[in-house]
Amino acid sequence: MRLEVIYEDEHMLAINKPHGLLVHKTKIAKDAKQFALQLLRDQVGYKVFPAHRLDRKTSGVLVFSKNKMMDSMIQQQFMNHKVEKTYLAIVRGWLDDTGEIDHPIGEALKKKEAITKYQLKERFEIDVPLGKHETSRYSLLEIRPLTGRFHQIRKHMAHIFHPIIGDRPHGCSKQNRMWKNLFAMEKMMLHASELKINLPESATIEIKAPLSNDFNRVLEILKNN
Repeated sequence: MRLEVIYEDEHMLAINKPHGLLVHKTKIAKDAKQFALQLLRDQVGYKVFPAHRLDRKTSGVLVFSKNKMMDSMIQQQFMNHKVEKTYLAIVRGWLDDTGEIDHPIGEALKKKEAITKYQLKERFEIDVPLGKHETSRYSLLEIRPLTGRFHQIRKHMAHIFHPIIGDRPHGCSKQNRMWKNLFAMEKMMLHASELKINLPESATIEIKAPLSNDFNRVLEILKNN
């Protein structure tokens, strides 16, 4: 697999991570044979360091540092919420034009503040009955997480009963089954579309990742059914 490099300078580079690719090797996913970190190191021929994380099921902007000093600096920017992250997601149902989800995430007494903002991009309705409904409705959202909790966007969308298409285990099993059976689509429709990094004594770096073929195919299905 050859990775799509979407940004590079003397200090960092970024790829458009495909759906299903892990950032690096982990004991949690023993089935995985390929990892973005090793693939990219082999591709460019030198050591790089992942500056942040992206879900295995999520596609989009993934940044790597070229040296330890820059890696530390970028990670500090993430910790201090100096990085602006924008995602695109296709979710079940129709939402308001804008909204904010303020709901803590975590285990019992260890819950932490989590805030996600979204803006509606487009609404869809297709002639596919599901459950008691004669049609199926969906929304394309632009999402900005203001905090960085584990699976934050996925959990927040499920919390307001508008789960992301293809999300397992936070999504709707009936909806996911329908997309698999009718359209042979099992990918999760969450894409890290843009990243803005504000480095000290440097201009803002803006990195954008084109939508995956799978994401575009789902949009075509929604527009033409």
